[in-house]
Amino acid sequence: MLAQTPPPAKSAAPATKSAAPAAKAPAAPAVNPLLHPESLKAIAPATFEAKFTTTKGDFVVTVHRDWSPLGADRFYNLVRARYFTNVAFFRVLPGFIVQFGMHPDPKVGAVWQDAKIKDDPAKPTVHNTKGTVVFATAGPGTRSNQFFVNYGDNRSLDSQGFTPFGEVTEGMDIALAINSAYGERPDQGRILTEGAAYLDKSFPSLDKIKTATIVPAAGVVAPAGTKSTAPAAKSTAAPPAVKK
Repeated sequence: MLAQTPPPAKSAAPATKSAAPAAKAPAAPAVNPLLHPESLKAIAPATFEAKFTTTKGDFVVTVHRDWSPLGADRFYNLVRARYFTNVAFFRVLPGFIVQFGMHPDPKVGAVWQDAKIKDDPAKPTVHNTKGTVVFATAGPGTRSNQFFVNYGDNRSLDSQGFTPFGEVTEGMDIALAINSAYGERPDQGRILTEGAAYLDKSFPSLDKIKTATIVPAAGVVAPAGTKSTAPAAKSTAAPPAVKK
């Protein structure tokens, strides 16, 4: 015999209907951490790796916090927050540098251009050599969200306040192969105000970063034109950059 539940007991009077459940309040929209630079304040490990998957291929940056502590922390937070997704390599000068960091979303770019960090003192043993990764700046105290990879021995930048915080340790051939056809034609002011819409329309063949992620250590789970002689900004409206 199949198990059955007992029939409901007859009541002397019909039961009153319960009031309809109160409607749930709509969930608050998720906060985008990229719109709040002040919330991204994690301290970076002494050494860590970040893998960049790009439209050209993959390369890995190894960061040494003792080279530039404040710079390493900023880079670490940007990578963890997925800041670099769809970020373009918008300035490429063969033999000199490849520059990136301006966000494709103008709202995000606007808040980060003013999220500056203090300079780190230069280390006498760390130089702007081939493969090193450095903040692009517009002068003292202007490091924020733009970076470059040195394509050659650019030690002349050492005395100008450009302090490397990491180096490309895998895939330097990929970094060197980033499309340089547009040189430094993309306008930083327009990237800032128009973002990806401007770059995609005017410079459709720019190489981009698909994703950048922290490479977990073993056993560790990962957290959710004319060459310039020195980087300088094209536009006062543009955020700090080696050509800033």
